[in-house]
Amino acid sequence: MFDSVTINALSSALDGLAERQNVIANNIANVNTPNYHAKVVSFENALSASVANGSGVVSATESVSDAPTQQNGNNVSLDSETLNNIETVLRYQFATRAINMDFDATSAALGTN
Repeated sequence: MFDSVTINALSSALDGLAERQNVIANNIANVNTPNYHAKVVSFENALSASVANGSGVVSATESVSDAPTQQNGNNVSLDSETLNNIETVLRYQFATRAINMDFDATSAALGTN
């Protein structure tokens, strides 16, 4: 019952967004670490393809940012990380609301609310 493409996609999105939040926090924590290279998390393209194929199940991938480095070899941009964090939080809230609406609809259909 809870193994629909929608639920799978929302669950994958929540997992990917949570991983992105952790990576952003780590990047911010290392903003002054010499030679540290920021990490980025991606899953949106894979999720889109997975939904199109009828699954909705994907795992996020983490890679090293190719952004230019500063004199100390670090490439973390606090401004970019802050904006990415805000966007990620908003997407997480949206996905959480969507999954809650799906559960509420299922609960109403089963008459358990």
